[in-house]
Amino acid sequence: MTLIDEQDKSLGVVKLGEALRLAQERGYDLVEVAPNAKPPVCKILDYGAYQYRLEKQERKSKAHQKRIEIKGVRLSFKIGEHDRTVRRDLARRFLDQGHKVKIEMILRGREFAHQSRARENVMTFIAELGDDVEVEQSLSKQGNKLFCLIGKGKHAT
Repeated sequence: MTLIDEQDKSLGVVKLGEALRLAQERGYDLVEVAPNAKPPVCKILDYGAYQYRLEKQERKSKAHQKRIEIKGVRLSFKIGEHDRTVRRDLARRFLDQGHKVKIEMILRGREFAHQSRARENVMTFIAELGDDVEVEQSLSKQGNKLFCLIGKGKHAT
Protein backbone atom coordinates (compact mmCIF):
# COMPACT_ATOMS: atom_id res chain seq x y z
CA MET A 1 0.00 0.00 0.00
CA THR A 2 1.02 3.61 -0.57
CA LEU A 3 1.55 5.43 2.72
CA ILE A 4 1.16 9.14 3.44
CA ASP A 5 2.38 10.54 6.75
CA GLU A 6 0.77 13.15 9.02
CA GLN A 7 2.45 16.05 7.13
CA ASP A 8 0.98 14.80 3.81
CA LYS A 9 4.33 13.52 2.55
CA SER A 10 4.38 10.28 0.60
CA LEU A 11 6.45 7.52 2.21
CA GLY A 12 6.11 5.26 -0.83
CA VAL A 13 4.85 1.69 -1.01
CA VAL A 14 4.97 0.05 2.43
CA LYS A 15 3.69 -3.28 3.80
CA LEU A 16 0.71 -3.22 6.16
CA GLY A 17 2.68 -4.31 9.25
CA GLU A 18 5.29 -1.62 8.71
CA ALA A 19 2.60 1.05 8.20
CA LEU A 20 0.81 0.04 11.42
CA ARG A 21 4.10 0.10 13.35
CA LEU A 22 4.93 3.61 12.05
CA ALA A 23 1.48 4.91 12.98
CA GLN A 24 1.72 3.47 16.52
CA GLU A 25 5.24 4.87 17.04
CA ARG A 26 4.03 8.35 16.11
CA GLY A 27 0.87 8.05 18.24
CA TYR A 28 -1.57 8.27 15.34
CA ASP A 29 -4.05 6.00 13.54
CA LEU A 30 -3.72 4.33 10.14
CA VAL A 31 -6.66 5.16 7.88
CA GLU A 32 -7.33 3.80 4.40
CA VAL A 33 -8.30 6.80 2.28
CA ALA A 34 -8.42 5.25 -1.22
CA PRO A 35 -9.22 1.52 -1.03
CA ASN A 36 -9.88 1.14 -4.78
CA ALA A 37 -6.52 2.58 -5.87
CA LYS A 38 -3.74 0.27 -7.08
CA PRO A 39 -2.02 -0.04 -4.59
CA PRO A 40 -4.45 1.18 -1.88
CA VAL A 41 -3.59 4.51 -0.24
CA CYS A 42 -3.37 4.80 3.57
CA LYS A 43 -2.70 7.85 5.67
CA ILE A 44 -1.27 8.31 9.16
CA LEU A 45 -3.50 10.75 11.04
CA ASP A 46 -5.37 11.42 14.29
CA TYR A 47 -8.74 9.84 13.48
CA GLY A 48 -10.62 11.64 16.29
CA ALA A 49 -9.46 15.05 15.07
CA TYR A 50 -10.26 14.02 11.48
CA GLN A 51 -13.84 13.09 12.45
CA TYR A 52 -14.21 16.34 14.39
CA ARG A 53 -13.14 18.39 11.36
CA LEU A 54 -15.62 16.53 9.14
CA GLU A 55 -18.49 17.06 11.61
CA LYS A 56 -17.61 20.74 11.95
CA GLN A 57 -17.59 21.12 8.17
CA GLU A 58 -20.96 19.36 7.93
CA ARG A 59 -22.51 21.58 10.61
CA LYS A 60 -21.22 24.67 8.81
CA SER A 61 -22.72 23.57 5.50
CA LYS A 62 -26.06 22.75 7.21
CA ALA A 63 -26.16 26.24 8.72
CA HIS A 64 -26.06 27.76 5.23
CA GLN A 65 -28.92 25.62 3.92
CA LYS A 66 -32.33 27.18 3.58
CA ARG A 67 -35.07 25.25 5.31
CA ILE A 68 -38.42 25.07 3.59
CA GLU A 69 -41.38 24.29 5.77
CA ILE A 70 -44.88 23.33 4.76
CA LYS A 71 -47.42 25.70 6.28
CA GLY A 72 -51.12 24.94 6.29
CA VAL A 73 -54.20 26.99 5.43
CA ARG A 74 -57.59 25.43 6.06
CA LEU A 75 -60.64 26.58 4.14
CA SER A 76 -64.23 25.65 4.79
CA PHE A 77 -66.94 24.97 2.25
CA LYS A 78 -69.04 27.99 3.25
CA ILE A 79 -66.18 30.40 4.03
CA GLY A 80 -67.07 34.08 4.37
CA GLU A 81 -65.38 36.78 2.29
CA HIS A 82 -63.47 38.27 5.24
CA ASP A 83 -62.17 34.86 6.39
CA ARG A 84 -61.16 34.09 2.81
CA THR A 85 -59.22 37.39 2.64
CA VAL A 86 -57.46 36.68 5.96
CA ARG A 87 -56.42 33.19 4.81
CA ARG A 88 -55.31 34.50 1.41
CA ASP A 89 -53.08 37.12 3.11
CA LEU A 90 -51.69 34.45 5.43
CA ALA A 91 -50.91 32.11 2.53
CA ARG A 92 -49.29 34.98 0.58
CA ARG A 93 -47.10 35.81 3.60
CA PHE A 94 -46.01 32.15 3.91
CA LEU A 95 -45.16 32.04 0.21
CA ASP A 96 -43.20 35.31 0.42
CA GLN A 97 -41.17 33.84 3.30
CA GLY A 98 -40.20 30.95 0.99
CA HIS A 99 -42.42 28.24 2.49
CA LYS A 100 -44.74 25.87 0.70
CA VAL A 101 -48.44 26.03 1.57
CA LYS A 102 -50.81 23.10 1.98
CA ILE A 103 -54.38 24.15 1.32
CA GLU A 104 -57.02 21.93 2.94
CA MET A 105 -60.79 21.84 2.77
CA ILE A 106 -62.69 19.43 4.99
CA LEU A 107 -66.09 18.38 3.67
CA ARG A 108 -68.79 17.58 6.22
CA GLY A 109 -72.18 15.95 5.74
CA ARG A 110 -73.99 17.08 2.62
CA GLU A 111 -71.01 19.14 1.45
CA PHE A 112 -69.65 15.79 0.24
CA ALA A 113 -72.24 15.77 -2.55
CA HIS A 114 -70.84 19.07 -3.92
CA GLN A 115 -67.19 18.13 -4.39
CA SER A 116 -66.98 19.90 -7.75
CA ARG A 117 -67.98 23.18 -6.09
CA ALA A 118 -65.41 22.59 -3.32
CA ARG A 119 -62.69 21.98 -5.92
CA GLU A 120 -63.75 25.17 -7.69
CA ASN A 121 -63.50 27.12 -4.40
CA VAL A 122 -59.94 25.87 -3.79
CA MET A 123 -58.83 26.62 -7.36
CA THR A 124 -60.35 30.13 -7.11
CA PHE A 125 -58.47 30.65 -3.85
CA ILE A 126 -55.19 29.65 -5.55
CA ALA A 127 -55.91 31.98 -8.49
CA GLU A 128 -56.50 34.86 -6.05
CA LEU A 129 -52.98 34.38 -4.65
CA GLY A 130 -51.43 35.70 -7.86
CA ASP A 131 -49.65 34.63 -11.03
CA ASP A 132 -46.39 33.65 -9.34
CA VAL A 133 -48.02 30.74 -7.46
CA GLU A 134 -47.37 27.25 -8.78
CA VAL A 135 -49.37 24.13 -7.87
CA GLU A 136 -46.76 21.55 -6.86
CA GLN A 137 -49.16 18.78 -5.89
CA SER A 138 -52.49 18.84 -7.66
CA LEU A 139 -55.79 18.92 -5.81
CA SER A 140 -56.56 15.46 -4.47
CA LYS A 141 -59.02 13.84 -2.10
CA GLN A 142 -58.20 11.76 0.95
CA GLY A 143 -61.20 10.67 2.97
CA ASN A 144 -63.33 13.73 3.63
CA LYS A 145 -60.49 16.15 2.89
CA LEU A 146 -59.46 17.95 -0.30
CA PHE A 147 -55.90 19.25 -0.34
CA CYS A 148 -53.15 20.55 -2.60
CA LEU A 149 -49.61 21.88 -2.18
CA ILE A 150 -48.53 25.20 -3.67
CA GLY A 151 -45.27 27.09 -3.81
CA LYS A 152 -43.81 30.14 -5.43
CA GLY A 153 -43.25 29.69 -9.16
CA LYS A 154 -39.83 29.71 -10.80
CA HIS A 155 -40.55 32.88 -12.75
CA ALA A 156 -41.31 34.79 -9.54
CA THR A 157 -39.05 37.65 -8.52
